[in-house]
Amino acid sequence: MHEGVKIDSITFAGDGEPTLNTQFPQIVDDTLTLRDMYYPSAKVSVLSNATRLRSPGVFEALCKVDNPIMKIDAPTTELASRINRAFKGYEIRDVVDDLKAFGGDFILQTMFLKSADFDSSAPECLEGWMNIVRELSPREIMVYSIDRPTPQQGLQKFTEAQMRELVKPLLNEGFRIQIKG
Repeated sequence: MHEGVKIDSITFAGDGEPTLNTQFPQIVDDTLTLRDMYYPSAKVSVLSNATRLRSPGVFEALCKVDNPIMKIDAPTTELASRINRAFKGYEIRDVVDDLKAFGGDFILQTMFLKSADFDSSAPECLEGWMNIVRELSPREIMVYSIDRPTPQQGLQKFTEAQMRELVKPLLNEGFRIQIKG
């Protein structure tokens, strides 16, 4: 710890799913203990694809952090497979049902993009996603688009203005939405 260094956020993210670590619940407990000792005002966040909520201790650990940020990019299993290359056995309905256990006390993160075989702005995709948002009623929503080079060619980014227009019905309903282009 250096004098004058202020930590306001501790975030678990990166290449891979943080909740895959077999020690994830203990890591969260240790992080919270250290945070409380040294930087009690810092927020602890976890970025997750929400697929391990049924694993022992994972949901309970995520409930302890300030910001469990759970990701859903598509409203159906078939579309999620296109955009996220989801693992065999992935079912969007299971993820949605598992997220209900938070009782809305989580942040939903969604990437909007367009490709040859996926378009976040297509009516069936957008309406399906908005229905999931309404069903889960998260405390906050993060909507963003591509921000760096991707392994797949031909992906198109949405602007902040385009995304704001797409989520306007939810904004009008009172949902709190961060939009990053």
